[in-house]
Amino acid sequence: MGKQKKTRKYATMKRMLSLRDERLPQHPSCLFFQYNTQLGPPYHILVDTNFINFSIKAKLDLVQSMMDCLYAKCIPCITDCVMAEIEKLGQKYRVALRIAKDPRFDRLPCTHKGTYADDCLVQRVTQHKCYIVATVDRDLKRRIRKIPGVPIMYISNHRYNIERMPDDYGAPRF
Repeated sequence: MGKQKKTRKYATMKRMLSLRDERLPQHPSCLFFQYNTQLGPPYHILVDTNFINFSIKAKLDLVQSMMDCLYAKCIPCITDCVMAEIEKLGQKYRVALRIAKDPRFDRLPCTHKGTYADDCLVQRVTQHKCYIVATVDRDLKRRIRKIPGVPIMYISNHRYNIERMPDDYGAPRF
């Protein structure tokens, strides 16, 4: 029993994928190489409910700590869904509600149905890549990591840190 010879197939051509193929990942034009060109000072930071609560527990001033982390002006943004979620938490979280109603915060109106804040934040970030998402929630972090070009702000060691921020934008390295 000898080894079977393989004959070469001539005149066969590799099939090329077109640029409009659904199997190729489609990225928006604001992502230039790995950098998000829409991201820059003043930074707009989408704040999650648990981020406000953990900031209170860590005794951190939200706006000042964000500026200390990014070395630039920061505008914290809060959606109607996050505001409704804080209001639903009741009397125990009245300090978080008072912080969320701070005039330094930008209020972003929501047009969708329901008040699930995580879906709202993910939807807003996929549409507009100009936000940094501030959250401590593991599931939300996991969902946002799948979206290219969106940095995540989180709390560790009683201060704010940033994840997936390009070096060119001045994010501190620890």
